[in-house]
Amino acid sequence: MKQLTVISGKGGTGKTSITAAFASLVDNAVLADCDVDAADLHLILKPEIKKTMGFHGLKIASIDKEQCTDCKKCHENCRFDAIDEEINLIKESCEGCGVCEYVCPVNAIQMIDRDSGFSYISETRFGPMAHAILKTAEEASGKLVTVVRENAKALAEEKKKNLIIIDGPPGIGCPVIASLTGVDLVLIVTEPTLSAIHDLKRILGVAQHFGIPAVVCINKSTINLDHTKEIEQYCKKNSFQVVGKLPYETVMTEAMIQEKTVIEYSDGELSRNIIYMWNKIQKVLQGNG
Repeated sequence: MKQLTVISGKGGTGKTSITAAFASLVDNAVLADCDVDAADLHLILKPEIKKTMGFHGLKIASIDKEQCTDCKKCHENCRFDAIDEEINLIKESCEGCGVCEYVCPVNAIQMIDRDSGFSYISETRFGPMAHAILKTAEEASGKLVTVVRENAKALAEEKKKNLIIIDGPPGIGCPVIASLTGVDLVLIVTEPTLSAIHDLKRILGVAQHFGIPAVVCINKSTINLDHTKEIEQYCKKNSFQVVGKLPYETVMTEAMIQEKTVIEYSDGELSRNIIYMWNKIQKVLQGNG
């Protein structure tokens, strides 16, 4: 089983649209949306949810007010100010560290599971999909990404699929690391802007740190040819293959509005370039690239 993660150093590069386009080109894949903080692959693929599972991230304090003696040790020792002077829990501030439970002399506080979001098993027109959503202001997104990847792997084994395509989150934080650890290849989608070039270099460094092969796609490559050339030169100097250069076209946005992939919506230049890029990625995954 091969695993491909599509990521970007910053948001808005077209990562999800490209992932969706890949989904429409294969019939042997499980799809996984690991951008759990702001999932949007479902907007194009319109998954039919088959199974919903609750997700528990960090623990949260539960105070038994009847057993509490109002000694205020929990209030005094909470460094996050999550327990006020009346010994009421401020849920939004609780980090689940457990200090309050530790210092309570009468065992009036327990750390319990915190409802932080949901993970889903779904079916799309292109095959099975694992995805999730993290509730607003909740933590442990990296942990939820791991849940999504485990669900995707179980789906691949159950459905006898030999490829998992992962739509990863932007940036270089914990969710990104959780989405690319242990995969066979990372496709980094960038664009020819100064901020995107800066973030491309950072995310390539992350991939190198974990020893994961990485290839690059330059989306909207025609908006600044000088920056596109700069990206190509940097990749060549550092032995990263540029597998695709996609021209800037409004087709990508138009397809999204119609809830279709670029491949479904148009057979123009952009679609042809994506198909060419996908063929190159398949060769790299098979060790022939």
